[in-house]
Amino acid sequence: MANHVSSLKRVRITERRTAVNRQRKSRMRNALRSLRRAIELKNLEEAAKLMPSTFSVVDRAVKWGIIKDNTASRYKSRLHKHIKALQAA
Repeated sequence: MANHVSSLKRVRITERRTAVNRQRKSRMRNALRSLRRAIELKNLEEAAKLMPSTFSVVDRAVKWGIIKDNTASRYKSRLHKHIKALQAA
C-alpha cells in the first residue's frame, strides 16, 4: 500500500475515476444493446429513433477515453449497415 500523501491521493482519485468510467461504459453498452435489439426485432422506427442517441453515447465514450476511436467507428459502421439493410428490405 502507498505511504506518501500524493500516492494516497492518486489511489483515491483512481478509485473515483474507475467508478465513473464503469458507469459510462455501462451506459454505452446498454445503448448499444437496445439498438441491436431493435435491429434484431426488425423494428425500423425504434432503431432509427435510437441511432442518434446511441452514436452520441459512443462518441462521448471516445472523448472520455473509455473506448478507442477505431472501435467506435467499427460499432457505428456495423450498426448503420444493419439499419440500412432493414430500410432496403
